[in-house]
Amino acid sequence: MILNKRRLLAVLATVVALGATVFSPHLRAEDEAADALIKRLSVDVLDAIKADKAMRAGDMARVIALVDSRIMPNVNFQRMTASAVGPGWRQATPEQQKRLQDEFKTLLVRTYAGALAQVSDQTIAMKPMRAAPEDKEVVVRTEVKGRGDSIQLDYRLEKTPGVGAGWKIYNLNVLGVWLVETYRSQFAQQINAKGIDGLIESLAEQNKANAKKG
Repeated sequence: MILNKRRLLAVLATVVALGATVFSPHLRAEDEAADALIKRLSVDVLDAIKADKAMRAGDMARVIALVDSRIMPNVNFQRMTASAVGPGWRQATPEQQKRLQDEFKTLLVRTYAGALAQVSDQTIAMKPMRAAPEDKEVVVRTEVKGRGDSIQLDYRLEKTPGVGAGWKIYNLNVLGVWLVETYRSQFAQQINAKGIDGLIESLAEQNKANAKKG
C-alpha cells in the first residue's frame, strides 16, 4: 500500500466503527442525509466498540462476523470492486466478477477486523458538506482526532433507490489518497502480468495467508 500501514489500520478502525450499526427504526434510511448518517454512525459505534471487551481482547471470529454483517450492508461493494479492478472488470466473465468480488470482500473484511483493535480514544470532527438536495453522489469530509496528528478521512457516497434505499459508501479517502484508486494501481499490474485469473489467484492466496495468521 502507498499509505503507512500503522496509520492506515488506525483509520480503517474508524471506518469499521462507521459501518457497524443498524439504522434507527424511527428514521427511514432513504430520508437520512449522508453527513448525518456518517456522524450518527461514528458516535454510536465508536462508543459501542470501546465498551466491547471481547473485541478489544482480540476475538477475531466475533469481529469478522460483526464486520461482515454490519459494515458491508452500508457499502456498494459491487461498485467498489468494479472500480478497483478498472477496465479489466468489463473483460471479466460473470463468474470471474463474482470471484473477484468475493475475494476482495474477504480481503477488506479481514483488514477491517484486524483494525478494530486500534480503536481507543478517537473522535470524529465533521467538516461542512457542499452538496445540493438533489445530488445523488456526495463527498462527506471528516477528521479523525485522537493521539498524535489528526487524520483526514473522507467518503464518497451514492444515493441508491429501491430495496435498501439510502446512502452507500463506495470509496474512502485516507490521508489524501482514495483507497479504490490505490487498489486499482496494484490490481492493474497483476492483470497486465497474469490476467484476471492471476489477480483472483493472488487475492485468494493473500486471503489464505491472512486466515493462517488469524
